[in-house]
Amino acid sequence: MTLDASTPRRARLRRHNWLEAGLSALGEAGHGALQAEPLARRLSTTKGSFYWHFDDLPAFHAAILETWEEEATRTLDTVLSQEEGAVARLRRFGQVIADKPGGGDPEPAIRAWALSHPRAAEAVARVDAKRLSYLGGLLNDLGIGNPEMAQILYAASIGMEAMGPAAPADRAGAMGTLVDLVLVLR
Repeated sequence: MTLDASTPRRARLRRHNWLEAGLSALGEAGHGALQAEPLARRLSTTKGSFYWHFDDLPAFHAAILETWEEEATRTLDTVLSQEEGAVARLRRFGQVIADKPGGGDPEPAIRAWALSHPRAAEAVARVDAKRLSYLGGLLNDLGIGNPEMAQILYAASIGMEAMGPAAPADRAGAMGTLVDLVLVLR
């Protein structure tokens, strides 16, 4: 087959295309979907393209975890920097984690993967530590020094996300109510 000027050329896949496809597949089907062949089919290409960008599956898995970790912390930093005042940031903190749309967010799948995969567990631990530190700082700014309150609020936000089909607005509203309760108790 010869290509003439009218034949459209497919754009060459880049590393980030594989990572985006991997994060999407992870959010839809869990860590078992992170295999070269199904991802190649998803991207309408060959496994050779996968191995051009990644030495092997463990290298791809490490890159997926690194990408998720960077995105998880960058998103939180970006959203919270838009809020003024500790109360507004505290309210938004739980909502950012809890009100992600279902069916595609990789975080629940990464948390499940972390139960049996040490590198995933390490990535989750780093994200959790950063989020808990930030949340603890917000609470301290509001005169709430009990570190258990940060854990309670954070666990509630993760739990809201894990509830699945509940409407994001319902989860955000519930987190707002919990924040109000914490603030009343100070």
